[in-house]
Amino acid sequence: MRRYQGETGQVELVEQRSKQLEGNPLGDPPLRNIAIWTPPGYSAGGSERYPLLVDLAGFTGSGIKHLAWSAFTENLPERLDRLVGTGQMKPCIVAMPDGFTSLGGNQYIDSPAVGPWASYLVEELVPFIDDRWRTLAQRDHRGVFGKSSGGYGALVHGMLHSDTWGAIACHSGDMYFPYGYLPDFPLAIDVLRRCGGKAAFLEKFRKKVKPRHDDVMTLMILAMAASYDPDLQRPGEYHLPFDLETGEIIDERWQRWLEHDPVQMVDRHHTALKSLKCLFIDCGFRDQYRLHHGARMLAKKLEQFDVPHLHQEFDDDHSAVDYRLDVSLPILAEALSR
Repeated sequence: MRRYQGETGQVELVEQRSKQLEGNPLGDPPLRNIAIWTPPGYSAGGSERYPLLVDLAGFTGSGIKHLAWSAFTENLPERLDRLVGTGQMKPCIVAMPDGFTSLGGNQYIDSPAVGPWASYLVEELVPFIDDRWRTLAQRDHRGVFGKSSGGYGALVHGMLHSDTWGAIACHSGDMYFPYGYLPDFPLAIDVLRRCGGKAAFLEKFRKKVKPRHDDVMTLMILAMAASYDPDLQRPGEYHLPFDLETGEIIDERWQRWLEHDPVQMVDRHHTALKSLKCLFIDCGFRDQYRLHHGARMLAKKLEQFDVPHLHQEFDDDHSAVDYRLDVSLPILAEALSR
């Protein structure tokens, strides 16, 4: 096991009651746990201020999960201890919020079928942290990073909320939906048909002691539908992108998903991305969800729009790639410290 033996930072677990999340359509609790890592040397009586990094967890994850002990690698605080303690990364304050929902997670965007998660992050979480910890409370000293759904959230926040975030790291983020989601539709259709539709599936899923892989993948498709294509006439409801009887893609519904695809969104929001101090994107070239293709497409478009960015590929798949934070976090911290 590798464990850093030098001076370490401190982790504080705090609660925040969100007004934004009260009464959310899923009935998820508005009381949220947030883990805050402060660097070595940070003390209640000090005066030095630090950049803020916010960690967005992937689907089925939570910031609190990133505190968990792991047998052969580091959790996030241990990684930060080593990176900062050895001088590889400039000191920052790092927040790990809880973005889990009863649909398994979210994409960190506002949806009347899931909740105002983007608004929660930028209007409540950031001010909450800035008020209680010694952050450099300006956009140019604040960044967001994540993997998978968290990487998607970070990237889209860089497009839609660049007045809040000054630097972005997207690891294996959801993009180019025709490859990332479409191949999993037939599986979800079969599972939903066997259960008798989405309501019956969700009822059965929540009673299961041990959901199967197919169940979790189907839940993910429902979570994406609720995020990308909510029913604007019936808050809390959402559309499926396919016909459950035949399996045929419903073009109108699928187009709603594509409007949220970063590969398409960059056409509308490249100016916001250009304003960032740092834009980091990576993906393993054996990603089992085929996301490396989307990352390549996005990087090509960023080049066409003259958006400064760093795009990297590495020899791995989608799983257990937190070691890539050794690359991105020092880059983010350097940019946000200037």
